Amino acid sequence: MSSADPALIVVTTVAEDEQAGCLVGFHTQSSMAAEQYCFWLSKANHTYRVSLRSALFGLHFLTHVDLAMAEHFGTRSGEDTATFSGIDLDPDDSAVPLIRALPNRMVVERIAMLDDGGDHVGITARVVSAEASGPFIPLRTSDVSHLVPGHGSGERAIHP
Repeated sequence: MSSADPALIVVTTVAEDEQAGCLVGFHTQSSMAAEQYCFWLSKANHTYRVSLRSALFGLHFLTHVDLAMAEHFGTRSGEDTATFSGIDLDPDDSAVPLIRALPNRMVVERIAMLDDGGDHVGITARVVSAEASGPFIPLRTSDVSHLVPGHGSGERAIHP
């Protein structure tokens, strides 16, 4: 699996004024017409729990110079820290947090969520908008292998 070395994104969302965001390595285009995109969230992650109440998401594509953002969103948990503290956001009519420093992004609307029993849940979404600052070299999983995640892959969210 490490040979695939996927590009990384930061997924952001909001539900009932609760913002969430996390580093994601599992994502891909899933349809051309209609434009659809899939991404997978760890069930251990705070963003997953907020996503259960969310319809819209920001998908921010990281470049090779965005290591600090990968570290920020990949090593903290929204349960015990203000994830967006110190992060400048662009205004968006939908209230989805859009990170100003990450201009290569899409806003997507959830169509379906799939929980097949693994440690991640898949979200299929319709692309609402997309913007890019131009071609870039993506930040890849191998570039952040030294980071210690906010939650281990074996952890599971505890639902009330």
